[in-house]
Amino acid sequence: MGILEKTPKKTNEEIVAIEIDIIENILSHVMDPEIEIDIVNLGLIYELDYDGKTTVDIEMTLSTPACPLSDAIVANVKESIKQKYTDFVVNVKLVFEPLWHAGMITEAGKVMLGM
Repeated sequence: MGILEKTPKKTNEEIVAIEIDIIENILSHVMDPEIEIDIVNLGLIYELDYDGKTTVDIEMTLSTPACPLSDAIVANVKESIKQKYTDFVVNVKLVFEPLWHAGMITEAGKVMLGM
């Protein structure tokens, strides 16, 4: 193995997986302002897709369909991702099937909430 040994190139699937991890980490800093815990650990993110180029599709829910801060939360999701990926298109779809319940909170989220 010489000085000029190259690191093997990552496959597109590996790159997409890394970017999804980064995006999920970004979303773990988006807080639900009423519950004061992040939307990932609350279990509000149902699906996160990245096309490998510049589009991120997120399917998420809220703790209640009547959430008065839904627009602010969705805007925060989009803005948080666009701070790192300025040229990305971020699509957020709010869904209420399945309806969110406390059982969707991650173990880390339960600790944060003192459960």
